Amino acid sequence: MKKISILLPYKENFSPSYPGAVSLFVKDTTIISKYKKIITVYGNTNRKKIFSIKYKNLILQKKDFYKSQSKVYVKEFIKQEEINNSDIIEVHNRPIYVKYLLLNKIEAKIVLYFHNDPLSMSGSKSIDDRKFLLKSCEKIIFNSQWSKKRFLQNIPTNVLNSEKLLVIYQSAKKSLVNISKKKKWITFVGKLNRSKGYDLFGNSLLKILNKYKDWNGIVIGDEQRDKIIFKHKQLKILGFLPHNKVLKILEKTSIAVVPSRWNEPLGRTSLEGASKGCAVIISNKGGLPETVTNAIILDKLDIKNLYNKIKNLIENPKLRKKYQHLSQKNFFHTHKKSAKEIDFYRDTLLKSFNKKNQLSPSINLKCLRILHVTNFNERHDGRLFFNSGRRLNNGFIRMGHSVLEFSDRDIQKNYKSIKDIDGSKNLNEKLISTCYNFKPDLLILGHADSVYPETLDHLKSNYPSLKIAQWFLDPLSSKGPDYFKNKKRVLDKRQFIDANFLTTSPDVLNFLPKENKYYYIPNPSDPSFETLNNFAHDCPMDVFYALSHGVHRGVLKRGKYDDREVFVKKLMEITPNVKFDVYGINKVQPIWADNYLKSISNSKMGLNLSRGKPIKYYSSDRITQIIGNGLLTFVDEGTQYRDFFNDNEMIFYSGVGDLSDKISKYCVDDKLRKKIAKNGKKKYLKHFNSTLVSRFIIEKTFDKKSKNNYLWYK
Repeated sequence: MKKISILLPYKENFSPSYPGAVSLFVKDTTIISKYKKIITVYGNTNRKKIFSIKYKNLILQKKDFYKSQSKVYVKEFIKQEEINNSDIIEVHNRPIYVKYLLLNKIEAKIVLYFHNDPLSMSGSKSIDDRKFLLKSCEKIIFNSQWSKKRFLQNIPTNVLNSEKLLVIYQSAKKSLVNISKKKKWITFVGKLNRSKGYDLFGNSLLKILNKYKDWNGIVIGDEQRDKIIFKHKQLKILGFLPHNKVLKILEKTSIAVVPSRWNEPLGRTSLEGASKGCAVIISNKGGLPETVTNAIILDKLDIKNLYNKIKNLIENPKLRKKYQHLSQKNFFHTHKKSAKEIDFYRDTLLKSFNKKNQLSPSINLKCLRILHVTNFNERHDGRLFFNSGRRLNNGFIRMGHSVLEFSDRDIQKNYKSIKDIDGSKNLNEKLISTCYNFKPDLLILGHADSVYPETLDHLKSNYPSLKIAQWFLDPLSSKGPDYFKNKKRVLDKRQFIDANFLTTSPDVLNFLPKENKYYYIPNPSDPSFETLNNFAHDCPMDVFYALSHGVHRGVLKRGKYDDREVFVKKLMEITPNVKFDVYGINKVQPIWADNYLKSISNSKMGLNLSRGKPIKYYSSDRITQIIGNGLLTFVDEGTQYRDFFNDNEMIFYSGVGDLSDKISKYCVDDKLRKKIAKNGKKKYLKHFNSTLVSRFIIEKTFDKKSKNNYLWYK
């Protein structure tokens, strides 16, 4: 059975006699919650009469003046939790309790409610405190937009749209009050001090009462320290009253005044005044303007202005009744509304994932929202429209998923500024905002080097059910190019990645941490890109090979060494009768876009040659483009591609001499060349296509057993 625990502040009076705002909110929303039967409220009060809700009073042992009573209080609660084992713990108005709970390794999901200014409370005053709360809590609830804004003060903007942060207003019962039976009462509820604006109220009220003999002032409240005293025969000072009596007085009140100087996080008096059909006058401080839809707001906090506002309502009965009707009619902060909003997030926490943060069965793996972050080359006008990122994208779409493209390098370049030299800060902020708007089930990163680990940490924290996968296509051989750089790129975000997918076999990479999941994927083919059938006709050129055909790369600079250039030059020297169509070497410019595919279309055979020493299964996407378009494809034996293809589908060579002999052979035996090329394309597109690779990524990321037999995965 699911369980929810509500932890009140220490010494909070959870009793009908003089309850605080926190207690009233908890009582009013719990009593009509659909989860009422599984909720237990924990507190500490000396009152015998308690609200009619399942309540556990935490009795502290003999006081230890050397220990924090809050810590002792939370420890008593933890003792109960060891028995109760709640799924959700809702902490009200004590952010420091969250820290105490986590220090004791509480497994329940923690929700924190703010009823006061977050910057005035222990546990949320500093930026580090609030970052900790953002990371640790499943939800943080504020009683106003003002309180939320205060919490986010000086917090990086990338958290502003976190779905962890909710505003659920304190509430009141909407009553059908007979406006015509209202008495000529002007009422103030609160502490009798300057911060509550009682001095302004009292001084303006005395002038009002002297002028209008048929009107009365009602004051509910008291003050122990800086009490301000006003006396008048038409003024009644009632002191603190039980909450039900306060509401009865507001039902009869015509004008309710809340002239606070301090920034009220919300303002329960104005809220309840509106619910009882009062014409409400409020200051513009804090969250007060959010409490009443049709309030009279004091633009200046002085005696004269307040006097004139009250005087105007007294002398204009139609205007007064208009505000009274509007207050009642447009009152929307009801118990029902707040309880419904609270239960909604409880639904999410209880149903969507368990204590171990496992994926809920409710997530439909057949129709995921996928945010795909990689380089879609918009800034280069689509020169690499056939790249692997787009191939995988097509695969996810063919499976029926909703896919949103996020071209990280394009965004980064377009959002550079003096304050953000390389554009990476803006990139990460936009990624977080996009996640907030799109609410992805799966975030896929493809060579997304500028995405910060901190960003992934934030996303994991704010979207606990989110899965993150990473694919990486560059070489990872210890004897190959950019080894240390590429190794770092793979490992940089490993603690936040659910599954990694490499075009090098993980079996031969000893630097991969055992605690992470790494899988091999082939370079995916795509039927919408691989449309040529070079095996079906004669071609003017024999062998195609393109070196450095990327978007921004030119020919090799003088003094720069590339083992492929040496290899290809040697091959051309010892195979003089073969017509090579080679790009990126011998002062021939590299090619891209449609020119790349047109050049492929002219050749019978293609060379799959990558930088560095061959390593198990590694190949660039070149292999897809040549074998997928029906060219007879030559592959180094060292890649171990014989695990997937035989000699009737692909030609394997060992060294430049062996390759030269085999090229010469198939230049002569064109019939055999066409047969093998046809078989190779058929098998590659059948077993290494983008739909299968995309399905594999999803299955492994979500730990789902596969119904498919993948050629590359045993």
